[in-house]
Amino acid sequence: MSDIRNARNVVVAAYLGWTLDAFDFFIMIFVFDDVAKTFGVGLTVASLAITLTLLMRAVGAFIFGRLADRYGRRPVMMINVLLFSFLELLSGLAPTLLAFMVLRALFGVAMGGEWGVGSSLTMETVPAKWRGWVSGLLQAGYPSGYLLATIAYGVLFPYIGWRGLFIVGALPALLVLYIRRNVPESPDWHARQLAPKPPIMDILRRHAGLTVYAVILMMAFNFFSHGTQDIYPKAFLKVQHGFSHNTITIIAIIYNIGAMLGGLTFGSISQRIGRRRAIVTAALLSLPVIPLWAFSNSPWLIGLGAFLMQFMVQGAWGVIPAHLNELSPGAIRGTFPGVVYQLGNFLASYNATLQTAIGARYHHNYSYALGGVAGVVAVVIALLVGFGVENRDMQMNSDPNLRTIPPD
Repeated sequence: MSDIRNARNVVVAAYLGWTLDAFDFFIMIFVFDDVAKTFGVGLTVASLAITLTLLMRAVGAFIFGRLADRYGRRPVMMINVLLFSFLELLSGLAPTLLAFMVLRALFGVAMGGEWGVGSSLTMETVPAKWRGWVSGLLQAGYPSGYLLATIAYGVLFPYIGWRGLFIVGALPALLVLYIRRNVPESPDWHARQLAPKPPIMDILRRHAGLTVYAVILMMAFNFFSHGTQDIYPKAFLKVQHGFSHNTITIIAIIYNIGAMLGGLTFGSISQRIGRRRAIVTAALLSLPVIPLWAFSNSPWLIGLGAFLMQFMVQGAWGVIPAHLNELSPGAIRGTFPGVVYQLGNFLASYNATLQTAIGARYHHNYSYALGGVAGVVAVVIALLVGFGVENRDMQMNSDPNLRTIPPD
């Protein structure tokens, strides 16, 4: 019974950690036009803050992943939460554009560490039969954070402005109190302390093909998510369509609910039909939604299209925490999933700047930028995953009937 309680506490902490991390990140996409006005620059320049955050997440994934493999998942996760909360607070106090950009880059370092450490701690702790739905729940933390940011923007922005929203983003630091009191260390990490620790480069050389494949896959996945989210509320809904503050807020709430339901649905389905089939199905089902999502004019049709699009996008993403951790070499599971994820993010980090530049070229019509990116990467993901590999239900040290830890 205590093992189930520990697993539940770990799931809650990892879900909240990613939710609050995403909340802090997505505040930026709602206010980057206001940041641009404050510092007297254009939308494309302001969008570089998003790009910098995404670029630096790969650095954070490596630094904090290595620390987690050496010192444990739990203490590193607490450090991550404290850092991204503190840097969010400082972002709201930035006196100049340069200071703001530097702080958003540092925020990216802290943000980059959280997902890999939290997902490895969770997958090493929960029973194998939980992994599918827990994977969907963990990834649902991302749209959950987006939803919280949407609500905060809708309710608080008129009163506290963009600086106030970043200051509110320091509140996730309180999660550290819960982690310190209720979350145990990964049993797999404890067991591996007795085993030899080969250098990480030796492990990566032995798994070079897997590493390259995973990075390319996560690049496509990050174009899929950021290409359908980052410029959607302000550039597409506000600038192109001229929707009101309230209409944008309602549509964003609708598509984030779709994202959460999609992650839970396809994460759970993957436990039955396999990780690859679930991802391919979700990616291909996004294709017929593109005309409704990116080329409609009515707010009702756009809201429906956005719900369906994010249901599929985050449905595919909902399988990823389990899929990457199951593919990962065990000795570097604190590092591998987060690093390949964030390296993919690094390669896709130009997305917001690219899409805003395309939209500016088409006189602030962003439909082609949104639809083009979504359509191309949906097909790429389906091909990469369909012809790829999976290791569903592989044994980790936390499984109830553990025999031995598989060699790397």
